[in-house]
Amino acid sequence: MRIAHVRESHAPAGAPWRLAAALDGEGALHWVDLEVARRRAVAGDGNLAHDSKLHRQPVTTLDDHLARGLRIAALGELVDGFRPRGGPDEDDAVLEADELRFGPPILRPPSFRDFYAFEQHVATMWRRRDQEVPEAWYRLPIFYFSNVSEIRGPEEPVWAPRGSQELDFELEVGALIDTPVVDLPAERGEEAIGGYFVLNDWSARDLQRDETTVRLGPAKGKDFATSIGPWLVTPDELADARAPRATGPELAMTAVVKAPDGTGQRTVEVSRGSWANAHFSFGEMVARASADVRLRPGDLLGSGTVGTGCLLEVRDSTLGRYLEPFDEVTLTIDRLGALRTPIVTRPER
Repeated sequence: MRIAHVRESHAPAGAPWRLAAALDGEGALHWVDLEVARRRAVAGDGNLAHDSKLHRQPVTTLDDHLARGLRIAALGELVDGFRPRGGPDEDDAVLEADELRFGPPILRPPSFRDFYAFEQHVATMWRRRDQEVPEAWYRLPIFYFSNVSEIRGPEEPVWAPRGSQELDFELEVGALIDTPVVDLPAERGEEAIGGYFVLNDWSARDLQRDETTVRLGPAKGKDFATSIGPWLVTPDELADARAPRATGPELAMTAVVKAPDGTGQRTVEVSRGSWANAHFSFGEMVARASADVRLRPGDLLGSGTVGTGCLLEVRDSTLGRYLEPFDEVTLTIDRLGALRTPIVTRPER
């Protein structure tokens, strides 16, 4: 199941997001408004409004759905029970993907923990300091807390923060917790995850470099923007891509930058990796994150950067510079979709 916040492309600024589900799998050409699906189900069976928590109240956002104590998988009942009237192209409850704008899969996450799970990326970072990867990294899934006030969705612009000339992307897998847990063991950790999505942990490398010299942070080098989307994919959609005992499914992760080039644009693939190369599974990350603390529905986890998944690693051999206004970054993970972001000049405030 693919779940997204959507609104019509021509909707006025500030129009509310609607929660929708894809009707046609990975292609995601048609989406159904889940509130319309709920109302039709109740009209067909009046008992649902009394007997089913899912059907009792309007479906608005995923944030509201989780706040009601419902898990993401519960929405599958609305999707499975929906039947287009006269075919997808003839039913006003069915939305065409090319006529929609997509928002972040979760609008107001309570927290965001970003991990450091790919050895290739970690080793490259430590080699730049002429040091070996610390032994503790191999034992402990390490993470930092980032800012949740600057969550961006697909197509929302990003700019370098004040004082930075080294804007970079980071290609990651994101996961959404959809049930309260504490002290969950690693072998059960992924049971707490309601879905996965593409995540871009934007970085201001010059600010980050200054901050890390004092062994605290990152802070302003990271907290100015995090992009997620374009939709959330439930774990069952990925199960067949995962080998037994693998840390993650064998799904390609790529990053492409479109950059101005004279009178046109050049397109450069700057990153390519696989989720399966993660040293730690999301089960292990959930176990670490939930140790002695409560994880809440809506909390976000990031995998950390896949190997080659940032310009800090591959700038010289690919784009030749950090990101600049008029660039466009597209991060793609097989089955999770493509997350596009235009880079713009920092707006005056």
